[in-house]
Amino acid sequence: MRRILSHPVIELNESQLRYMKTKRIFDIIIASLALLLLAIPMFVIMVLKLILDHGEPIFFTQIRIGQNGKSFRIFKFRTMRSSAPKNLPTGCVSTEYITPLGYWLRRLSLDELPQLYNVLRGEMSIIGPRPLLWNENEVRFLRKYYGVYAVKPGITGWAQINGRDLVDTLEKVRLDSEYVKNVSFLFDCKIFLESVLYVLRQKDVVDGNGER
Repeated sequence: MRRILSHPVIELNESQLRYMKTKRIFDIIIASLALLLLAIPMFVIMVLKLILDHGEPIFFTQIRIGQNGKSFRIFKFRTMRSSAPKNLPTGCVSTEYITPLGYWLRRLSLDELPQLYNVLRGEMSIIGPRPLLWNENEVRFLRKYYGVYAVKPGITGWAQINGRDLVDTLEKVRLDSEYVKNVSFLFDCKIFLESVLYVLRQKDVVDGNGER
């Protein structure tokens, strides 16, 4: 594995800073259209959760770290039982807590759809580094040091199409910093298209405790 400590802190150049302003417009348009097009599928998911995950909340919220290190509340469809340990990375939680419906929502990344609301609120982008838990201190330090917090976190990102759940912590930070270094419209388009293929192939998905 290439070590992350091999390049300096990254700062966005003027062209990238201009793109960040334009990207916000793209995010609003894409998120709005996606919510309209996916309104019925999302409603079906909510009905299925009421029927199959009886007694469990439909949505899951959690504090995550966003742009400039500021915290925000992320929204997801709940895939684990309420009794699951709190504030742990998904890979550290046993699969016994994942509901049957939640398993498929995770495999198809449908649990992430409510984050379109986070995009509209300006807390997230369609494309960007995945937001960390507030207590992932070591990774938060590395992200801050390497300038990853210069951009908004995303629903999908460069690390997600380069190993997703199979990538270790340092490699994820390296990929996140590589994204910030090269962020552009064409790069975001590439990540978006490859993310769709990743989801369709259900590639590199790992459930709790490293179980695939």
